[in-house]
Amino acid sequence: MAWSFSTKQFPGAPFSDGSSRLGSFQPPSKLYSSSLQLPSRQSQSKRLEIQASGSTFGTYFRVTTFGESHGGGVGCVIDGCPPRLPLSEADMQVDLDRRRPGQSRITSPRKETDTCKIASGIADGQTTGSPIKVEVPNTGQRGDDYSEMSLAYRPSHADATYDFKYGVRSVQGGGRSSARETIGRVAAGAVAKKILKQYSGTEIIAYVSQAHKVVLPEDLVDHETVTLDQIESNIVRCPNPEYAEKMIAAIDAVRVRGDSVGGVVTCIVRNVPRGLGSPVFDKLEAELAKAIMSIPASNGFEVGSGFAGTFMTGSEHNDEFYMDEHGKIRTKTNRSGGIQGGISNGEIIKMRIAFKPTPTISRKQNTVTRDKHETELIVRGRHDPCVAPRAVPVVETMVALVLVDQLMAQYAQCMLFPINPALQEPLQLSEAEPVQVRL
Repeated sequence: MAWSFSTKQFPGAPFSDGSSRLGSFQPPSKLYSSSLQLPSRQSQSKRLEIQASGSTFGTYFRVTTFGESHGGGVGCVIDGCPPRLPLSEADMQVDLDRRRPGQSRITSPRKETDTCKIASGIADGQTTGSPIKVEVPNTGQRGDDYSEMSLAYRPSHADATYDFKYGVRSVQGGGRSSARETIGRVAAGAVAKKILKQYSGTEIIAYVSQAHKVVLPEDLVDHETVTLDQIESNIVRCPNPEYAEKMIAAIDAVRVRGDSVGGVVTCIVRNVPRGLGSPVFDKLEAELAKAIMSIPASNGFEVGSGFAGTFMTGSEHNDEFYMDEHGKIRTKTNRSGGIQGGISNGEIIKMRIAFKPTPTISRKQNTVTRDKHETELIVRGRHDPCVAPRAVPVVETMVALVLVDQLMAQYAQCMLFPINPALQEPLQLSEAEPVQVRL
């Protein structure tokens, strides 16, 4: 069954005898009739096929996620992955384990192993260039927890808005609005990270820099040297042990009351090739902002100095250039966050992402039923008292997906002919700079 519009030909469209309408322009109001016929069995030439939207990300490295929180499973299809990349489930499982629920008392208690299976696109341990399908089964469903939500809307969740848009929704776990959808992203992000690391030595590291009112001072983290092991050394994923304990205490204080708090995740990217991003609508920070703001519960994004830069003058904020000991152009400061003019400039990219408190809390709240009656609701189910710690690998994922897509775009447009060595640098590491791929 397809939607069908009754139409007239566009200017320039050929007549049945092969001649053209060029020169016989009609005003736009006369180009289309207003009748919409549903359903229609008109000829194929008059059918307008509408594809499902919103579940695919990327242009060259494309990722489509599928599945729902309490369905049979979730996963992704990766299209455009370069061939001959060594890849296995183990490469993805590392980050899936970092994302999964049930890790500690400050995460959702839902028990899932989140074990992934690659169903296509691999031969003899290498990518073939064909689509890669990754599947993760759901094993810890408790659909009965959501019986009350079939009648009333959870405040600040997607329940009401999904009904307003589609006229129907998946009640159990929120369906596609559940953070469980991010499993497919993380699996694809592991592939993107491996490509970036192997090709250009790019490293993406994120950590929790704020939980509720506990803020980690920026000068306590060295972005040149901070490691994944330091971040993963505690359950809140803060690289400073002292502030990690303060954050855990802040989350515990609201967790025992059935409430939740928000947090901030800082993400840095080291060894970023210069030139990623395309003016004007595809600026790198614009692509990153869209990717990051698609993560469930994210509600703020900034690059470099961000909003704090508004308190400075231009002379204070500008990143002045200089020549380093290797004869490379660098900046003395990095208030632009490694992106100038919408393009990566070879410095460390730095971002901060705000995550709001989990909308689903186990306390009585005022709401409205689906049949438009005011009521009170106590939300059941298993939820994160603070989403920031589990959001860390998801943030890394979305940054990786943007960067690998932009890397492939840069290679396609600007590396077809020899570069101008006086002004440009190769995207790939030289043979003198070997990279150990370790995820």
